[in-house]
Amino acid sequence: MPRLVAAPDKFRGTATAPEIAQAAATGARRAGWTASCVPLADGGEGTLDAVGGEVRTDVVTGPLGRPVEAQWRLVRAGSPPVATAVVEMSRASGLALAGGAAGNDPIGATTRGTGELVRAALRAGADRVVVGCGGSATTDGGAGALEALAGDPALRGVELLVATDVTTPFLDAARVFAPQKGASAEQVALLAARLAATARRYAAEMGVDVTRLDGAGAAGGLAGGLAALGGRIVSGFDLVADLVGLDEQLARADLVVTGEGCLDATSLAGKVVSGVLSRLAGRAPSLVVVGVSRSLLAADLAAATAVPEHLVEVVDLTERFGAERALAEPVALVADVVHDALARLS
Repeated sequence: MPRLVAAPDKFRGTATAPEIAQAAATGARRAGWTASCVPLADGGEGTLDAVGGEVRTDVVTGPLGRPVEAQWRLVRAGSPPVATAVVEMSRASGLALAGGAAGNDPIGATTRGTGELVRAALRAGADRVVVGCGGSATTDGGAGALEALAGDPALRGVELLVATDVTTPFLDAARVFAPQKGASAEQVALLAARLAATARRYAAEMGVDVTRLDGAGAAGGLAGGLAALGGRIVSGFDLVADLVGLDEQLARADLVVTGEGCLDATSLAGKVVSGVLSRLAGRAPSLVVVGVSRSLLAADLAAATAVPEHLVEVVDLTERFGAERALAEPVALVADVVHDALARLS
């Protein structure tokens, strides 16, 4: 019996990656195929949903100083098992917690709660801590997180991985991201100057020049701050893919379904869709189902991932079913699209 592997990202605001993966699997089984679900993320929001594991919750400092309940996960995997804590900084220091850009304080927003989550993971006995950077309210260069972790002896001997899907430099974090967090032009200039001063302090006190590290500007410079503390900045997609065993699943696939809410130019670098196609390397055909495509075609994905174009099909739910249904019914529509595609192959 042929096997489908469902390896999507979330459809932001409408469906989680596990929901989309299950929908694709449902469509496959209706068509007489077997299916495996491997929901994915790129290190930002949705990472906890993708990795699974034991759910933990702690009360930490929110981005605007008020207490928030923040979930994280403890995953035990490998042989021998490694206790890996997975933290999404957006759960503690995210823009959504601040009420969006309109409710945010771009200057005062702090990553302290993210540091407190890392500290909670250390207290729980984690051997490795993964911090997913994305969806932040902050541009503090990670200063708040480092204050929460200052002098913590539990950091010694623990692998700290900082997962990002961008390569933005530390000193560019304000210019690139702060306007999305509600910062005015004057505030962007102030934040940029503060980041420069923070970088000098990290170099002087910890001997790490964060201005030379790719991706150090992720999450308003949190990635750079954690790197100054001894963390290693890595591709969020690759880290999640390895953690959930994506390659082993792809090796058994007769067809792979991946997708995301919006397919655009950023999808070609560091994101789930291009990552899946690159790892699949044309060994099986792929069906890319997206909420909406911003002028990207199958040919663009194929060229970016060095996969033959005839092995890539893109289905835009908005184009096929209209925007209203695409937003309201993504799970049902994905199941139908996958079923119909497999029925044509039978």
